[in-house]
Amino acid sequence: MRKITGLLLIISVLAACNNKKTIIISVSNTSSLERTNELAEIEAESISAILGDESFVITDHKGNQVPYQITYDKKIIFPVTLQEHALANYYVEAGKPNNYTTIACGKHYPERLDDIAWENDKIAFRTYGPALQATGERAFGYDIWVKRVSEPVVEKRYATELNPETKAKIEEVRKTDKEAAQALAHSVSYHIDHGNGLDFYSVGPTLGAGTSALLSGDTIIYPYCYKTYEILDNGPLRFTVKLTYNPFVVGDDPNVIETRIISLDAGSQLNKITLSFANLSKTTPIATGIVMHEPSNEYQINKETGYIAYAEHNDPENGQIYVGVAFPTPIHDANIFKFSDKEKKERNASGHVLAITDYPPGSNYTYYAGGGWSRWGFANAISWYNDMNNFARKIKNPLHIVIQ
Repeated sequence: MRKITGLLLIISVLAACNNKKTIIISVSNTSSLERTNELAEIEAESISAILGDESFVITDHKGNQVPYQITYDKKIIFPVTLQEHALANYYVEAGKPNNYTTIACGKHYPERLDDIAWENDKIAFRTYGPALQATGERAFGYDIWVKRVSEPVVEKRYATELNPETKAKIEEVRKTDKEAAQALAHSVSYHIDHGNGLDFYSVGPTLGAGTSALLSGDTIIYPYCYKTYEILDNGPLRFTVKLTYNPFVVGDDPNVIETRIISLDAGSQLNKITLSFANLSKTTPIATGIVMHEPSNEYQINKETGYIAYAEHNDPENGQIYVGVAFPTPIHDANIFKFSDKEKKERNASGHVLAITDYPPGSNYTYYAGGGWSRWGFANAISWYNDMNNFARKIKNPLHIVIQ
């Protein structure tokens, strides 16, 4: 009797093991474009409803664990690679996931006038805060920091340039040897490429690398620095920050408040940016722009596909920066808007590549903006324009996901 009871116990244990719940996520690429390390996104509730609060792993068809992240808005994101018109299955089961390398991340830097800077394996960005605004410096748009390595570099760049001991030494040396002081300053500056890239993009009082602004007639109401921030996601696969701005006047509305949510995914050249404006009483034109620092024909505007793109002048020492904006919904107009001679002097630029549409009160305006570099991933401006074209097509043809 004991042997039979023991046998039944073993059978029941084996049966329990074999009843392990497996969720199948089928991801389809319905487009004619290859999707490489693109982040698929599902509702976290679709997994927790089956597995409860258990930790889980995601594996591919070979049984390899796939990195994932649960975002602030309760999404599960994970990278997929699919050929054109292809389908792949991913499997979710209870288990302990591996530790994943952080690819997308960012931080607030009060030591650098409240900068918020963020990056992934391709590119880095920053936006400016209240401490910089208090100095009187005018910097309205997004900044681009190029990089030539996949690992995070921004933290090290700030720490090296802003090191108090190094700064004190530079000032001490400057008293007796200005050239030696300059050489020491260059050795720690993030404006010099020390092997991982640098900051050589100029923003100033412009829309920089894809910032949006409401219009009053033909006048851009430039957004100044953010007032408050909240970092919502910080890797390993997505960085998200929420920015709120000071009240400003739009027509008869004296207290308009802008909120931005900016996300950068691993593997992407472009940020996803969602704007909303509180206390706006009527539909208002909104412009999304790329600054043109000198007269140039190196730009593309494609209203049908939904993108604008620009190539900065080719710096003999540092190469060429590329900037682009893609739109998931139709835009009304897109064109080159040149500054007056007075504005050229004030803004140290020749104009903007602008895309214009309408913003209805109470809505969200979403678009994608970012950049690339001739020394990390892009051979020339044509390769950048092709990438922008493909990106704009992809966001109009999202991955199709079925959970079984």
